[in-house]
Amino acid sequence: MLEERAAILCCPGCGGNLQVADTLCCSACDRVFSVRGAIPELFWPNEWDAERSDVTDAVKEFYEETPFPDYDEFDSAQSLITKARTGLFAKLLDDQVPAGAVVLECGCGTGQLSNFLSIANRTVFGTDLCMNSLGLGQAFKESNDLRRVHFLQMNLFRPCFKPRSFDLVISNGVLHHSSDPKLAFGAISKLAKPGGFVLVGLYHRYGRLVTDLRRRVFNTTGDRFTGLDPNLREGGMDRAKRRAWFVDQYKHPHESKHTIGEVLSWFDEAGIRFVNSIPRSRPFRPFSDSDRLFAPEDPGNAVERAMVELSMIFRGSREGGFFIMIGQKSV
Repeated sequence: MLEERAAILCCPGCGGNLQVADTLCCSACDRVFSVRGAIPELFWPNEWDAERSDVTDAVKEFYEETPFPDYDEFDSAQSLITKARTGLFAKLLDDQVPAGAVVLECGCGTGQLSNFLSIANRTVFGTDLCMNSLGLGQAFKESNDLRRVHFLQMNLFRPCFKPRSFDLVISNGVLHHSSDPKLAFGAISKLAKPGGFVLVGLYHRYGRLVTDLRRRVFNTTGDRFTGLDPNLREGGMDRAKRRAWFVDQYKHPHESKHTIGEVLSWFDEAGIRFVNSIPRSRPFRPFSDSDRLFAPEDPGNAVERAMVELSMIFRGSREGGFFIMIGQKSV
């Protein structure tokens, strides 16, 4: 299947075509990329000036040590479906992304969403910088014979896909851990087809305030009082999952926070039209499982968005102050 889709791949170094065999070879610069455990190693480092901050190595090391999330409770494709569809976001995607769509998940981690979306006859590419995380996704794929999902190692800033290749590009909970979220968004938004969609999930500037306060408490008390986190207080997770959640939320080496207005400016610069957001960018309009993710909505005015964003101080506690923005590539 990867060989059949080779036409959308490109060399992350020079942009040339890749020939797919036991290795991947660039027809333009002759660079050869290896394949380890059925995962093409197409990561290309940032070639930035030395004085420019780059957290890629620190983030990669963090997730190599603590892959998130893990698969402990998912021993079959059916159990993955059951678990994923209990969450509103995954359920809406599964219900509304059509069969036959070609989807890219940038920063897929252990690949749970990529594997899940591929089950309903979609072609999905999951990319991440951490081979350890990708290996978990690949192992689940192979044990459940999921043939329409492919995992590749990739740097957000140096994509290994040609522009205008995907019906939907997803980067959920990733850009805020990168050195330059706006630059990363610009890179991945080019990969959407004209008329295709781009979906990004980010930490919110105000919604993250409660989490930041908890982090200070944990850091000053030697990680005591973890019951302040409602997910940890209520239980329902085994020790490994509790540890993974705690480390991801409170011990990450780098994160940034953003606002709806800021991401709207990213959309404008990238030729992306606003479609929708979770929470909605206008007040008093909660999302439900009957709403349409990809149906155009009015982004509201600055006052309406401010009301929504200020309310996230109180609503963002459980999910870590997270929001999602969806846009459509100009035709």
